[in-house]
Amino acid sequence: MNDELKSSRTELHRYPTRGHHDFETVAAILDEAFVCHIGFVANGQPYVLPTVYGRDDRVLYLHGSAQGRMLNALASAEAICVTVTLVDGLVLARSGMHSSVNYRSVVLLGSAEPVATADKERALKIVSDQVVPGRWETLRPVTSAELEQTTVLRMDIVEASAKVRTGPPQDDEEDYALPIWAGTLDFPVRDPVAVPDVRLDPKVPLPAHVANYRRPAKR
Repeated sequence: MNDELKSSRTELHRYPTRGHHDFETVAAILDEAFVCHIGFVANGQPYVLPTVYGRDDRVLYLHGSAQGRMLNALASAEAICVTVTLVDGLVLARSGMHSSVNYRSVVLLGSAEPVATADKERALKIVSDQVVPGRWETLRPVTSAELEQTTVLRMDIVEASAKVRTGPPQDDEEDYALPIWAGTLDFPVRDPVAVPDVRLDPKVPLPAHVANYRRPAKR
């Protein structure tokens, strides 16, 4: 395994076999998502806030209002933490303690610095393409006033870890004989797909709470 992004701060202690520190794995997860959560401390108060981002090679771009507290705090913070999570499905085990989530996540550690005004438009296009590729070219050009009102930060991707959980439930051996439906609810679309555990007795019916499971509709 290529540990080029590994450090003492990003080393995984719980379920280290799920961990990855190579840039390719980290980049693939970052490229599939577009919302991150940023942790930072401002005036002694910790905050974790969501925002969209864009990746260009080994740089993550963040943007927001030049008057906003978050971007100003991030620009002056000695250290920040950025996390991204993709939920791929629910892991429904035969016990609550072994039920879990199939996911892919990334944790980035470092600091952020302002992007020069001359480079802002390119950075904003990268953020836009992260959310809807190709849309930037169809929009009216951004104005100089809008660029002045917007802060764009860059964070170099140098210290990171990815963590991935896949596969069926991992029940206690004695629980496999219980007549309880177990498996995964995979999320390729809003309506998930129930996948029985390979060790499930085929006579155990699919329960209603699994068959009828739906993610909440967008409001």
